[in-house]
Amino acid sequence: MSSIQLPATRPSRPPWNKGRLIGQKRPLLPRQVWAIRARLELADNLRDLALFNLAIDSKLRGCDLVRLRVADLVAGGNVRDRVSVIQSKTGRPVQFEVSENTRRSVLAWVTSSLMLGQVYLFPSRFHSSPHISTRQYARLVHDWVSAIGLDPSGYGTHSLRRTKAALIYRKTGNLRAVQLLLGHTKVDSTVRYLGVELDDALSIAEKIDI
Repeated sequence: MSSIQLPATRPSRPPWNKGRLIGQKRPLLPRQVWAIRARLELADNLRDLALFNLAIDSKLRGCDLVRLRVADLVAGGNVRDRVSVIQSKTGRPVQFEVSENTRRSVLAWVTSSLMLGQVYLFPSRFHSSPHISTRQYARLVHDWVSAIGLDPSGYGTHSLRRTKAALIYRKTGNLRAVQLLLGHTKVDSTVRYLGVELDDALSIAEKIDI
């Protein structure tokens, strides 16, 4: 009598994203930016303050932010007020402004004893890497938002990239300007990134009279 071969069963693994919030991460509100900034200033954490301020101003992806070199921002002992870098994802240049507050924090960091002879703006403490990793940057963002009482599952490195862009869009409704600042090749990418809804698009259209 022949026996019936049943298919082998494997124990099911829980989904990698079980219990996690996935999708778009929220931008920070201005009061939250100031709360994080104040904590870093009080802690006299020069590196994290420079990194946080630059993340907000630059609107760069984490992979581009952590690879910034001192020479990208500093020339003749001064921090540039405008910077241009090549995006690793698109290979296209993108420019960003550096506010006065960020210039001060970056200058304080690069002139500190810890930065003597360093090439990268945010050097790694490990010899295997010349600069901090995107994973380390993500952990810092987790710590920053947790410190002011926010749920870190709702925020990430893209929260910092989106913060100033979202504020510019809310104040001006100028998608093209935000597209250029984010370095997107297509405006529909900016629409999706900012989560622009139909009502937002109609409100913008109503302001245009041809």
